[in-house]
Amino acid sequence: MSGSSASLAESISLPPPREIPSTFFASVKSWWAAGEKECAASEERLLRKLPYFRPAGSPATTPDHASPVIARSQRVVLDDPKHYLNTFSMTATSSSPDAPPPAVLLHGYGAGLGFFFQNFPALGKWAGKRGTSVYAVDWLGMGRSARVPFHVKAKREDIDGRVREAESFFIDSLEQWRRKMGLETMTLIGHSLGGYLSVAYALRYPTRVHKLILLSPAGIPRDPNSTVPSRELTDPQTSGASDQDHPEPADPKRVQDLKSSQQEAQRQESRSRKVLTYLWEQGWSPFQVVRSTLFWGPMLIGKYSSRRFIGLGEDDTRAMHDYIMNITLAKGSGEYCISHLLAPGAHARRPMVDRIAPLKIPVTFVYGDHDWMDPEGGKESVERLRQAGNGLGRMYMIPHAGHHVYLDNPKAVNDLLIKELDRPAGSGRTSYAA
Repeated sequence: MSGSSASLAESISLPPPREIPSTFFASVKSWWAAGEKECAASEERLLRKLPYFRPAGSPATTPDHASPVIARSQRVVLDDPKHYLNTFSMTATSSSPDAPPPAVLLHGYGAGLGFFFQNFPALGKWAGKRGTSVYAVDWLGMGRSARVPFHVKAKREDIDGRVREAESFFIDSLEQWRRKMGLETMTLIGHSLGGYLSVAYALRYPTRVHKLILLSPAGIPRDPNSTVPSRELTDPQTSGASDQDHPEPADPKRVQDLKSSQQEAQRQESRSRKVLTYLWEQGWSPFQVVRSTLFWGPMLIGKYSSRRFIGLGEDDTRAMHDYIMNITLAKGSGEYCISHLLAPGAHARRPMVDRIAPLKIPVTFVYGDHDWMDPEGGKESVERLRQAGNGLGRMYMIPHAGHHVYLDNPKAVNDLLIKELDRPAGSGRTSYAA
């Protein structure tokens, strides 16, 4: 990258992230400072780790061909002028006649595109090499996208109606985004709820999806007792990842070992689950609970982020905390979808394992070996696809990784993403191995 381009990021100053609050006074200060301006700054700190990122406000210039890719952040306004999706793009500066369809990263429940900051360098390199683009998008009502009112008209007992309306809130906005961006087809890489919604989008718009790569997807299995979502709040970050790690065959033994550990965790779950179940069915979101604590909110979030992301290192953990805090304290919106799509325990009201068979595209399931999402749903889905004539289903296990596989072991996940993105769409067969 040329010196002039490098100076663009440096010329627009950005204060360092705040310390994670450990006292009530520090928590009050963080709460008071939170807002859209701080939220934008917290996201930009993560994006500026890329040397080719062009901050907002930098002058429009010809692409710097000293770098194979240029990264930018923008709001993409949808059909309703009040609706927009926060979008991060990494675009090759030189096009290629055989460029693959762009990849689109879609985050999980209550998260945001900044969660993928450790995956951007590898995917940006891939985009530059292949002459294509990689996008990361905040779902409508989450991250830094428009926080518009979310509600469903269907009655509580009308499960299908509730699911259809909640899915449409996200799917319709993603389809509008695709049209606004001028994309014909795209590979969707979805994590957790983003994986569930990626499948839902592909079922509704099958000609627009080239491939699906699902990272610890939510809402796949039928079993209501297959997951322990409270582990997202209590588990520390899985450690031990190394450059020697690689995706492993999701063979029956590995799947059973993971299920056994999940069943043990479920037996130890506390009685407070009953309270959480009641709040869930009443439409409360975990983020609403945090916001209701007002000044205590930043400190509560700090306890989560300092435990869950401690493996990132001190600076990155602080940056992630600042980012999570700001998107959590923002106005509630898309987060209220959760009780309509998922029942207590994070199992789908309309499981994807029973809906996925019509897909004729490659579908790859990825789980961490310490995941709290049940891998049985992925295994059965691959088999369902095979029985329907689609032998392009695959399933992998990532070592030293929990539910946030892409953060816990970014090297292994990045290697797998590039491998799957480069794989010819019609090649391979049903597989539980690399």
